[in-house]
Amino acid sequence: MRYLAIDLGDKRTGFAAGDDVVGLVQPLSVVEAHTPALQLRASMRVIDEYGPDRIVLGLPYNMDGTEGPRAKLVRDFATALEKAITAALGPHTRLRIALHDERLSSFAAEQKLNRTGRTHAEKKALRDALAACAILEDFLAMQRGDRRAGPPADAGGDADDEGVPGGEGPDA
Repeated sequence: MRYLAIDLGDKRTGFAAGDDVVGLVQPLSVVEAHTPALQLRASMRVIDEYGPDRIVLGLPYNMDGTEGPRAKLVRDFATALEKAITAALGPHTRLRIALHDERLSSFAAEQKLNRTGRTHAEKKALRDALAACAILEDFLAMQRGDRRAGPPADAGGDADDEGVPGGEGPDA
């Protein structure tokens, strides 16, 4: 199965791709998109180019496992994205969106970037795509049943939330 991960940001949205056969994840792109309409357009363009079987959208939980205002924005975006997918691919499409805990994904991306020797501008251009990679790597690890995946045990919250209307379980 081909996966597309999206790390939705206020200014930049990162995309990463991977599969569950080989388990490799790679950054695709970072798009400057500071409005929901631009984020939706960019996401649909990447979906059209990559042709995923499943979309994994990072859901920002607080470290205590609660959802803040940013999580509502992501859930609203997921609903809008699902409508756009249905409009583009038809009502019987099997493409679904999985919401996945993205806590510490930006931190993981920053840790990787700090070891590269890149300039600040180069890091900024990659950070959100690497955060999307971290989200997808964790999602795939959870799908394999790797208990080491996910946020710290005391952080709380569900690691995989299929709460998008019309979304189904992992085998959809």
